[in-house]
Amino acid sequence: MDGTNDSTQGNFILLGFSDRPHLERILFVVILIAYLLTLVGNTTIILVSRLDPHLHTPMYFFLTHLSFLDLSFTTSSIPQLLYNLNGRDKTISYTGCAIQLFLFLGLGGVECLLLAVMAYDRFVAVCKPLHYLVIMNPRLCMGLVSLAWGCGVANSLIMSPMTLWLPRCGYCKVDHFLCEMPALIQMACVNTAAIEGIAFILAVGIVLSPLVFILISYGYIMRAVLSIQSSSGRHKVFNTCGSHLTVVSLFYGNIIYMYMQPGTSSSKDRGKFLTLFYNIVTPLLNPMIYTFRNKEVKGALRRLVLGNLSSRKRL
Repeated sequence: MDGTNDSTQGNFILLGFSDRPHLERILFVVILIAYLLTLVGNTTIILVSRLDPHLHTPMYFFLTHLSFLDLSFTTSSIPQLLYNLNGRDKTISYTGCAIQLFLFLGLGGVECLLLAVMAYDRFVAVCKPLHYLVIMNPRLCMGLVSLAWGCGVANSLIMSPMTLWLPRCGYCKVDHFLCEMPALIQMACVNTAAIEGIAFILAVGIVLSPLVFILISYGYIMRAVLSIQSSSGRHKVFNTCGSHLTVVSLFYGNIIYMYMQPGTSSSKDRGKFLTLFYNIVTPLLNPMIYTFRNKEVKGALRRLVLGNLSSRKRL
């Protein structure tokens, strides 16, 4: 096969842990359970935020989008991963790989930016509470979400074709579970310094810049919290902001490690497990974090459950 066009023909083989079938069987069970819990948890957050009028606020508008992103993020890759883990067939078509890479990069970029938008929402709520609903009006909320989606998709439209069009000289074995950018770049049979440089520059805009904005926002929030006299007020702010900071730490820690050094191969197994972590564990934990630490969500769940029970009794 000619090295100039091998990246646009045939199938890819996702190696994963194919040399350790016992580990793949364990991972299949764990990932299947985690995926089902992720579907239930994030769908619950979306339904509760939409059905309970008390949660029709900017914060839960953004949380709904975060849960939708997590559902899309996992569903774009986990079914294929489970199929590969459950049998000897480890192949994925070129088209399937391209779609998976595009969705992975696009949705990941959107989530980075959405977390920054959520930090701004918390900044306005804590630092400018009297003007919160005026500043965070529906038009601005929709505009911020649209901007996050637009930038994330634009990033993927740039990086996905560049990664897939790298000459691979007939090599089709991906040493990973998924068609992920670092693994595909490592397959190239040419110097990848240029594309790694472009990936780093885009990562600064999509990953690091939002992270810096989040840290600055929380610096102002912390200063405002320390000036609050009421202990109950401080506790409420710490609950809502603590949930968001926990999610930010889980998501950004893995993303920075993976994508700020796309061509390195210091530990391939570590990279695979980190991919599983932010593709499965983070979307699984997000609804738990926001539910267990948030009295408003727990109250909304209680009202919906009790409302359904009372309506059944009337019938």
